[in-house]
Amino acid sequence: MARSSRWTPFTGFKTATAEELADAVAAGDPFHVVRLTGDAPGQCRRRVLQDTRGHRGRKGDPRDAARRALHTGAGVLTDKQRQRSEAPFAGDEHVQVEATRGIYQRIIAAYRDPDQSQRRELMHKLIDSVSHGVPAALT
Repeated sequence: MARSSRWTPFTGFKTATAEELADAVAAGDPFHVVRLTGDAPGQCRRRVLQDTRGHRGRKGDPRDAARRALHTGAGVLTDKQRQRSEAPFAGDEHVQVEATRGIYQRIIAAYRDPDQSQRRELMHKLIDSVSHGVPAALT
């Protein structure tokens, strides 16, 4: 059986909760929020490469080599790693990858903030910005 690269929670929990606790509000815990959003830059990178090159990537392709850095927090990258991860996606054809990576980096930064009220504020700002300000061209 093929395993999906995207994790989805068991829907039975949601159904049972809705039946037993009608006033309950669904919320994502930090681990699963980061896990799900961490998949997005890679999925976007593969989709853009497929659309622009006709294939997902090839060994030796700098966009393929930079895939790990897409998942690394910007604060922990060295200058060399940062340059290696940003250079392959500098063109206009990769704006979706950069936008997706930027959103992921903002989520990581929010969860790493030591002040809980600041974390909450950063997440609210991020949610507001992506809820209202994402151009239709960014899938």
